[in-house]
Amino acid sequence: MEKPFIELRGVSKIFPGVRALNNIDLDVYPGEVLGLVGENGAGKSTLIKILTGAHKNDEGQILIEGKETKINGPKHAMELGITAIYQELNIVKQLTVAENVFLGRELKNNGRSGLLNIKEMRKRSSELLRELGQEIDPRIGIDRLGMGKQQMVEIAKALSVKTKLLIMDEPTSSLSNREVRELLRTVKNLKSKGIAIIFISHRLDEIMEICDRVTVMRDGEKVKTLPISEVTTDELIKLMVGRNLEHQFPKVNTTLGEEVLRVENLKSTGVFESISFSVRRGEILGLAGLVGAGRTEVARAIFGADRINSGDVYIHGRKVRIKSPEDAMKSGIAFLTEDRKGQGLILGNTVSFNMNISSYDKIKSRFLLNMKKSKERCKENIKKLNINPPSEKFIVRQLSGGNQQKVVIAKWLNTKADIFIFDEPTRGIDVGAKVEVYNVMNELVSNGSAIIMISSEMPEILGMSDRVIVMHEGRITGEFARENANQENIMKAASGGV
Repeated sequence: MEKPFIELRGVSKIFPGVRALNNIDLDVYPGEVLGLVGENGAGKSTLIKILTGAHKNDEGQILIEGKETKINGPKHAMELGITAIYQELNIVKQLTVAENVFLGRELKNNGRSGLLNIKEMRKRSSELLRELGQEIDPRIGIDRLGMGKQQMVEIAKALSVKTKLLIMDEPTSSLSNREVRELLRTVKNLKSKGIAIIFISHRLDEIMEICDRVTVMRDGEKVKTLPISEVTTDELIKLMVGRNLEHQFPKVNTTLGEEVLRVENLKSTGVFESISFSVRRGEILGLAGLVGAGRTEVARAIFGADRINSGDVYIHGRKVRIKSPEDAMKSGIAFLTEDRKGQGLILGNTVSFNMNISSYDKIKSRFLLNMKKSKERCKENIKKLNINPPSEKFIVRQLSGGNQQKVVIAKWLNTKADIFIFDEPTRGIDVGAKVEVYNVMNELVSNGSAIIMISSEMPEILGMSDRVIVMHEGRITGEFARENANQENIMKAASGGV
């Protein structure tokens, strides 16, 4: 029987005050796709950092091709044939495709010290990309490529160092449906070449489709490894969270109240036009469409972050002029951006700072902040949203994705807004954290708030929306009541159909 490429035996990692990994056994075979799933904070990232040399295990053994090995840093991991592709791509946008493929390992001309062999780098980059079925010009700037093609360049970079184990951490989280299909085909191609793959995703349908086996982690421990043929999605969820999630989309029925927001004929030249819709108290309005349809751009325009050329916005029946996010906030609008790390949070600061940054005016007296009130409010939000670790002093960068999203939600809850725009509210977070976010949304609409929810997840749109509007290439192409909304209708409208 073929040996595993890599084996972990009793691997543990201990940080001050916490055992992040406890007694992990794991193996991955050449030509196998092993799924790795678990809630945010389950220990997946720590495990990956050990495999790629960013952390050293404190206990246990790592065997590579049957030989016990100490992984002494990221460079050594690459020399051993272990590479990783992360959710946030490791690219330099100012460089060309070829320069990114060989970043840090540039090829030099023989006998001409210091000069790069650009011709050979382009040639080899092109060959690697063709192996992946990609016809990408290695001379162009990588910033000219879409996210899916940039992901392919990252894979080409991994293959350029003779990868034997490729770790893919949430590789599809920012891709369109078409790009996801292309990536999954590429994974199957790599598998056929004998490369071992660890595939981490919160999208369990991808795990079920692409993986041979799946390992479930919870609270720093391995719960179980199973052949994919012997497990269902519901069973995976139960193993991940330690309980049944009977309702993945716990939608509550509310009595809809008066209209709180209406937009008429919004236009931003070259981006969107003729955008008209309204949302009522107690309503979750789903905004669906393919990547690039203009959904986020409409939301940013309503919030005053982007200019509009024409059109009107009405709040509680009164026409308003929103020229900036400050104007929007004064009008009772909150915007939870899809880019929580780049735009939603100040990662180097504390939970308390981030929670209060949009609402300091609510806890100040003249020129002084009421620090006691600030602390009380943070503790209340931490408890309400089940933020872990439960400390207002914790640095946000160190939180898991799901807990970072909860901090963003808390920030906007503190503003006492009554119109909430949620842009991809559960992107990159686990099923348990998703349900907690949905429950917050339920509480908001039950208390009379209105929500616009932008989502690329069809089950989420169908599961949580009272009404769905669909966009295609900057225009609204469909509107469906909850009882008439289905995948076929929405996809037809999202593709430009009638």
